[in-house]
Amino acid sequence: MSEQAKKPIKITETILRDAHQSLIATRMPTDFMLPIVEKMDKVGYHSVECWGGATFDASLRFLKEDPWDRLRKLRDGFKNTKLQMLFRGQNILGYRPYADDVVDAFVQKSIANGIDIIRIFDCLNYLPNLQEAVNATNRMKKQEGRGHAQVALSYTLGDAYTLEYWADMAKKIEEMGADSICIKDMAGLLVPYKASELIAAMKENTKLPIQLHTHYTSGVAGMTYLKAVEAGVDVIDTAMSPFAMGTSQPATEVMVETFRGTPYDTGFDQNLLAEIADYFRPYRDECLKSGLLNPKVMGVDIKTLLYQVPGGMLSNMVSQLKEQNAEDKYYDVLREIPQVRKDLGEPPLVTPSSQIVGTQAVFNVLMGERYKMATKETKAVLRGEYGQTVKPMSQEVINKVIPGETRLTGRFADTLGNEMDKLEAEMKEWKQQDEDVLSYALFPQVATDFFKYRQAQQEKVDMTQADTKNGAYPV
Repeated sequence: MSEQAKKPIKITETILRDAHQSLIATRMPTDFMLPIVEKMDKVGYHSVECWGGATFDASLRFLKEDPWDRLRKLRDGFKNTKLQMLFRGQNILGYRPYADDVVDAFVQKSIANGIDIIRIFDCLNYLPNLQEAVNATNRMKKQEGRGHAQVALSYTLGDAYTLEYWADMAKKIEEMGADSICIKDMAGLLVPYKASELIAAMKENTKLPIQLHTHYTSGVAGMTYLKAVEAGVDVIDTAMSPFAMGTSQPATEVMVETFRGTPYDTGFDQNLLAEIADYFRPYRDECLKSGLLNPKVMGVDIKTLLYQVPGGMLSNMVSQLKEQNAEDKYYDVLREIPQVRKDLGEPPLVTPSSQIVGTQAVFNVLMGERYKMATKETKAVLRGEYGQTVKPMSQEVINKVIPGETRLTGRFADTLGNEMDKLEAEMKEWKQQDEDVLSYALFPQVATDFFKYRQAQQEKVDMTQADTKNGAYPV
C-alpha cells in the first residue's frame, strides 16, 4: 500500500462528555476523570470532547462542581490532545437566545480556559443563529492562535431534507467562515448507504473537513461509520467501550479494530485502549448497581427509526403521559408527532425543538383538539423566536395560536440589547471570577445555589485553618 493511498480516520473521543451524558445523565465527576487523563493523552485522538452540552448544568446542579474548574483541570492534564465542546449557537449552553455580547464573552472564556474546538449547532439549522459564535471563535483564533469553529448540522428526515439541502448547507457553512462541518445525527437516523450518499454530496460542495457524530440508539451506527469512512468522512465520534453503544456512540476499540490494516488505520494501540477501558469499567458497573445506568438505554430502540423520534424525547413523553394517567395514549401521541412537526415547519428533533414538539403532541391528544392549548415554547416557535424553519409553518395554526401577533423574520438576538453589564450587576455579591457571570447568565437560580454552596464550603475551610493555627488540633 502506497503512502498516498493512506487516509487514517481521525477519532474524537466522547467518554468525558456525550457518552456519560447519554447513558448516566452527565453525572461523571471531575475527580473520577483526572486520573485517566495522562493515558488518554497518549492515544492520538483528533480531540477529546469533554465540555459543553449538559455538562455545565449538571456540574452546577447535581455535582456541586464549578464547570470552569473542570475545564482548567482537564486542560492541565491533556498536554497533546485538543479539547472540544458542544455549543448551542445563540442559546450557548442554555435554553433561551442570548445577546451577542454574552455569546462573545462565553466563547472567549471557553477558549481562554482551554477549549480548542467549539462545535456549534442550532435546533432549526438556522445559520444566522450560529454566525456570532463562529465570528467570536475566529476572533479568538486571530488573537490567541487557538480556536476552531465547527458548525454542526442537526441531521433529520423529511421532504425538505434532500441531498441538495445538505450539500447547499455545507457550502453556506464554508462561506460563513467555519473551519469544519459536523453532521450531528442525535437520533441515530442516518443509515449506512444514505451516509455514503450524504458524505459524497457534501464533499462535492465544500473543501472543509467533515466529521460525523451519531448514536447507537437504532443499532446501525457502526455500519454507518464504516460506509461514511469509505465515502471520505474525515473524523468520527466514538466512546470507550464501557460507556459505548445504546444511546451513546459506537465503541472506540471496535472502530479502531475495524479499520486496522486498511488505508483508514488509526494506528492506535489497542493495549493502551484496553487499559483505559479497564479504568472506566468498574465505574460503569457501580452505575448499573446504583441504578444511575438503566439497562434500557443500553439496548436497541427500533422505534427511533420507525417514528424518527430521539430516545430522550420518547422517555420525556412517556413520563408526561404517566403524570396524566394517560399511558394508553402513547401510540396516539407517536402518530401526532409528525403532524405537529409539520405544522411547526418540519424542524429537526433535537434539544429544545424535540421537547417542544413532543409536549405539544401530548397536549393535542389529551385535549382531543389540536392546539386548544399551546405551550409558551410552541408560541415562541410560531413567532419565529427560535429562528426560521426550512419549510413554512402552518398559517392555520399560527392564526389559532398567536392570532394577530407580529412574527420575526430574522434573529431574535437582534431584538436584545447587551446583557453582560446587567447580569454582572445582578450577581456581583457572588462573583469570584469573571466566569461566574457567565454561569449565572445561563442558569441564574442553579448558579446562585452553587455560589452559596461554594461560599459555605470556603467558610468551613477557613474555620478549620483558623482552628489549626490557634492550636485547636494536635500537630
